[in-house]
Amino acid sequence: MTTQLRSTLAGLLLAAAVLAATVAVTRHDTTDPSGVAVPVRVGPYAALGDSYTSGPRIPVQTGRPEGCARSDHNYPAQVAAGLDLKPGDFRDVSCSGATVDDLTGAQSTKKGTNPSQLSAVSRSTRLVTLGIGGNDIGFSDMITRCVAMGTAYKVLDRAKDMSSHGSPCRESYTDNGVDATEQRIAGLETKLTSALRDIRRRAPEARVYVVGYPAILPAGDANCGRRLPLAPGDIAYLRAKEDQLNKTLEEQAVSTGATYVDTYEASRGHDACAAESTRWIEPVVPSNPAAAVHPNARGQRGMAKEVLRAIRATE
Repeated sequence: MTTQLRSTLAGLLLAAAVLAATVAVTRHDTTDPSGVAVPVRVGPYAALGDSYTSGPRIPVQTGRPEGCARSDHNYPAQVAAGLDLKPGDFRDVSCSGATVDDLTGAQSTKKGTNPSQLSAVSRSTRLVTLGIGGNDIGFSDMITRCVAMGTAYKVLDRAKDMSSHGSPCRESYTDNGVDATEQRIAGLETKLTSALRDIRRRAPEARVYVVGYPAILPAGDANCGRRLPLAPGDIAYLRAKEDQLNKTLEEQAVSTGATYVDTYEASRGHDACAAESTRWIEPVVPSNPAAAVHPNARGQRGMAKEVLRAIRATE
């Protein structure tokens, strides 16, 4: 082999290596008027959110602080892998228990303090996902309370030997026709708008995706039995509250120029009352590694698929 040929081959190999490294953090958009493909950076990527993002109890738990309960198989990690991002181009600062206020302020957990999540967003950030809002309206507490009421209600129902169609939990959240949860959801709108505008200010070139919550409860008044012992009327009530929350997330995303990612439709039939082998959400007593009434590994994969679909649709 001649010296010139060796030099040519070395040059080609170097060019291929550079191209591979570039592809790992770019996609191509044909919006240039000349018709020439323009490289669009997809990293660095900052993942923000609560426990539905962090993936508590899903192996392997990783990151700091430990109290945030992040999994290396949550949907942000799978999105980063799907985009071929390098470790340095991906920061997951999601944290179990997070509210919108924790985006701009430090969050204390039982095992350490998580810095403000927006500290991970800078002018170099090119991709942001945000999944938050459930803790702001107290949804986890609602389910816990409704399960306790549903269990007591069904015991009483069996004692009376009658069919139950009541909604004791809904009644507890409603006073003189005013639904306390609806008020919390309404109060969330301003906070979300402010947070999304802050993200845009910090990362003006980033594409921002607001990730909705997957289906936690089944359609209709299906009886979940021991998996999620709720009064039939409260299943419909809680499902309606989740729907309102998701609509609020979508509206605020659109109003601030972000993209809403619907994970609800894809998760229909994979709720906490579905079979162990197909559900995305674990019931009160999980049988797959995950926190109660939270996405399991299958659910995180499904959510990642929807986020990637949305990202690729807007490239």
